[in-house]
Amino acid sequence: MGMDLGKKPSKPGRATPSMNVTPLVDVVLVLLIIFMVVTPLIASGVAVDLPRTQHHERKPDDGKDIIVSVTKEEKVYVGRNLVQRPEDLGNVLTAEKRRFPDKSIFLKGDARAPYGAVRVALQAMHQPHALVPRAVPVHE
Repeated sequence: MGMDLGKKPSKPGRATPSMNVTPLVDVVLVLLIIFMVVTPLIASGVAVDLPRTQHHERKPDDGKDIIVSVTKEEKVYVGRNLVQRPEDLGNVLTAEKRRFPDKSIFLKGDARAPYGAVRVALQAMHQPHALVPRAVPVHE
């Protein structure tokens, strides 16, 4: 008692070709959920509450830069790695620049971080040995 939709009747014992898209839809939905969960985890660096300014442009963390973050607890991170002493920041950045010479360095300071902690990090970043790898002198 089915409706005839104008299809030719198939011969007995012969399979009717049809495409089942249900498994494809299932796979696409699973991939969508995975990307929605993983994408926020890909962002590099530590989350800090950046201060608001009148005219600012917000640049998303795309993984193409070296991000130095200073938290409200005065902890300094390079990417997601904690720098034990802020004085060691120059050496850590030198190593990062040797590994990735094309990457730029950005400093993110939490709005509630003491100015002194951000200044110490900035000073360590501006040490001559922090950004330009020096050649070792050859003794004759």
